[in-house]
Amino acid sequence: MFKINYDKDQILQVIDNIVRKTMTMDMTWEWPCGVAYYGIAEAYEITKNKEYLEMLSDFTEEYIALGLPEWNVNTCAMGHAMITLYEATNDEKYWEIVLSKVDYLRNHALRFGDRVLQHTVSDKNDFPEQAWADTLFMAAFFLLRVGIKLKDKETIDDALNQYYWHIKYLQDPATSLWYHGYNNINKDHMSGFYWGRANAWAAYTMSQVGRRLPEAYLYPIYMDIDCALRDQLGAIKLLQTENGLWRTILDDVEAYEEVSASCGIAAAMVTNKNPLHTKYIQKALDGILKNITEDGRVLNVSGGTAVMKDRDGYRNIPKNWIQGWGQGLALSFLTAIINDK
Repeated sequence: MFKINYDKDQILQVIDNIVRKTMTMDMTWEWPCGVAYYGIAEAYEITKNKEYLEMLSDFTEEYIALGLPEWNVNTCAMGHAMITLYEATNDEKYWEIVLSKVDYLRNHALRFGDRVLQHTVSDKNDFPEQAWADTLFMAAFFLLRVGIKLKDKETIDDALNQYYWHIKYLQDPATSLWYHGYNNINKDHMSGFYWGRANAWAAYTMSQVGRRLPEAYLYPIYMDIDCALRDQLGAIKLLQTENGLWRTILDDVEAYEEVSASCGIAAAMVTNKNPLHTKYIQKALDGILKNITEDGRVLNVSGGTAVMKDRDGYRNIPKNWIQGWGQGLALSFLTAIINDK
């Protein structure tokens, strides 16, 4: 039987602490804020605490007044919170922002090969013909959510196509773990490491397809996604540390334990609901809670990480600071625990 033991009141208090701490952070309309506010949106969905919604709305209003940035793959991450704001308020301005991001991704974003989204962090050709696992959260998962809401098969198919090709490019068939990036020009994985947070982006977003897509089994690509997730989680569980966490390079025993990756991986396990993962989730819950302070800071989260050139590049990314993605992925994990049925 799939059952996680926890104190619901304690988890709800930790969620509240993280939300309130996150809203004190001066984040701009970018992917760190996008992941953080996705987590807050998930917290709102679970608790229906209108304060969380008001916080998101106040931030959005301020940014609309300042002027929204140009879209790229990373800035599209903010679309997740806009979906929640629209669904909760029916205010069309939030949906207009969502649709403008969808228009960018569908019609203007750089693509290569079989219409695969190239990872972009600005309005430039940042990483020519490179696929990054990050894109699944920032863009593909977002497209999927909008396609489902609109009942638009073309948008759903586009989103699923992103999953399919990212699996083909980034998941190692021998280990079932994910590389951080793929260079289509050189036909390689660049430095070729199994970066922890890349595996979290992949696992978490793949777990959401079956959760959110009605009759997912009628989409042939879903079978690829489901099997890719099954094999990834089966491999990744064996790399959990004694502290219930996963490392910033998953299979490197000298790499440090990293909490944002651990949250994303554990959240995928909760959503996937395989009874064989229960003990790993329980261990992860204990380890993650030990890395959240009373004032809601998620500790030991590595900084923003490009596809690094070598092992030391990943090992030496600092983990001393509060980060939006750490806050958001922790909220995603804890809300998944509360939402478990």
